[in-house]
Amino acid sequence: MATIIPQLANYQITLAYDGRDFFGWQRQGDKPTVQFALEQAVTKAFELRVPAHGSGRTDRGTHAHGQVASLQLPAGMLPELIQEKLNQFLPAAVRIVAVSCAASDFHACDSAIGKHYRYLLWNDLNLPVERAGRVWHVKEPLDVQAMTDACSVFVGEQDFASFATKTNFKQKSTRRTVTKAVLTHELPMITFDIYADGFLYKMVRNIVRALVKVGEGRYTRDDLVRILAAKDRQAAPGTAPASGLYLEQVFYSPDEFSQATSQRASR
Repeated sequence: MATIIPQLANYQITLAYDGRDFFGWQRQGDKPTVQFALEQAVTKAFELRVPAHGSGRTDRGTHAHGQVASLQLPAGMLPELIQEKLNQFLPAAVRIVAVSCAASDFHACDSAIGKHYRYLLWNDLNLPVERAGRVWHVKEPLDVQAMTDACSVFVGEQDFASFATKTNFKQKSTRRTVTKAVLTHELPMITFDIYADGFLYKMVRNIVRALVKVGEGRYTRDDLVRILAAKDRQAAPGTAPASGLYLEQVFYSPDEFSQATSQRASR
């Protein structure tokens, strides 16, 4: 007897996850990844084997509050029911926070026009247990004002080659437009928010490492200007840990993106 294949429709899935348990978003064989966990949940919930297209890769240990995936699921289902069924089969570290019907040509990555990343630093000698793996623990005092003043270096359309770690997948261009980069603090927590039309591999973590160098008094704002102009990764410092990085939101509406970047970042 032939298997009846249900009619499918396109859905936009928004996920939050604690990256400590995963080797990032992208499927990597049998290693635990968020993409694999989501696809497994779809198979168990709907008896379907379909690919989950993410808005972009997140590295091992990186977290998300607003990762987006596009999925082909049974047509006509209520988004609330899809959310409930998928959460039943996902590991506790991954939660579906929103589901909506999407246009047939919607693609989580290709349709995105902007993203918001947040990086958290804990600037104190001691780190609470519940913060372990969720922030970058910097023990020595940082000059937060100097870091705040340096953020404007990264705003605008520029070549971010100096802050892009090379990968085995090719980038068409290293130019990106950062519309907002701000640092706020409520010590010992320091929060860095950055919005752009796209990000290069490890770009945010590389920028954060440079900002911390400024906070340590090892770099000045002018040094960052020089590094950016060099368009050479060797001119920049290393990479901040993945533990403090969060994908906060992916934007698909120009109005929504414009509104978000005009607002003051929350602490």
